[in-house]
Amino acid sequence: MSDAVETFEEYRRILLGLAYRLLGSMWDAEDVVQEAYLRWTGTDRDQVREPRSFLVTIVTRLALDQLRSARASRESYTGPWLPEPVDVRAFGPLDTAELHDTLSYATLHMMERLSPPERAVFVLREAFDLPYDQIAGILGSPSATCRQWHRRAVRRLAEGRGRFTPVTGDHTELLERFLSAAQNGDLTALAELLAEDAVAYNDGGGKVRAALRPVVGRDQVLAFVAGLMSRYPLEEARLTEANGEPAIWTVIGGQRQLIAFGVRDGRIHEIFGVLNPDKLSGVDPASGA
Repeated sequence: MSDAVETFEEYRRILLGLAYRLLGSMWDAEDVVQEAYLRWTGTDRDQVREPRSFLVTIVTRLALDQLRSARASRESYTGPWLPEPVDVRAFGPLDTAELHDTLSYATLHMMERLSPPERAVFVLREAFDLPYDQIAGILGSPSATCRQWHRRAVRRLAEGRGRFTPVTGDHTELLERFLSAAQNGDLTALAELLAEDAVAYNDGGGKVRAALRPVVGRDQVLAFVAGLMSRYPLEEARLTEANGEPAIWTVIGGQRQLIAFGVRDGRIHEIFGVLNPDKLSGVDPASGA
């Protein structure tokens, strides 16, 4: 293995995690990292003092270009566009709360409301703790502007819901109760688990049958779940893990689905149903939560 390849492989998982956080798509993240590899091997590395910073810069800029072009296609996507769930082991150890939180499915979904520069600053600052002057160099913008983008991103992500906090063991218990209630058709128990403003999102990507609009409000979500359970047989349901958090894997009426959740204050606020088969290859339904 050449020195160039060895150096890149040392940072590959970090770079993949960065690209995924920026794009919400493992497929696109892998493309970005591969392009970064090609650029790295074609670079005069004698001129590179800090390979990690150099590679982070390349990946961030490539991902931003990809994100800008992806926004138009996501706006015309059939139904809600949801991030691709992943097994976080692909990104290496998550040894800080910030690294974990920025991979949270609910956080990734919320980051879709940010502009590309806001998202980049938020990820580089929150997940990788880069100083503003370094972020400014990566984005080619003044440090003061990057600070403003970060403040705006934090404010937009916190609107009406407070800062995201680390997931506790209560998350698993809550999902176990949700799964039991859903399997037994116990709508009263389900209602106790849902926040009044709960929202259910379903991403079929136009490839499988799924709700084309978010289902808003506890009563509407309950009616939606009850309708599904009455029309289609539940063939499989188990706890699993996605994006470092407990999730539920189901097969209903022959349709595979990964369900992630946004949990705050002991209640389920968001239900994210990923049915698009193109987005299910990065999770292992057999893995325990």
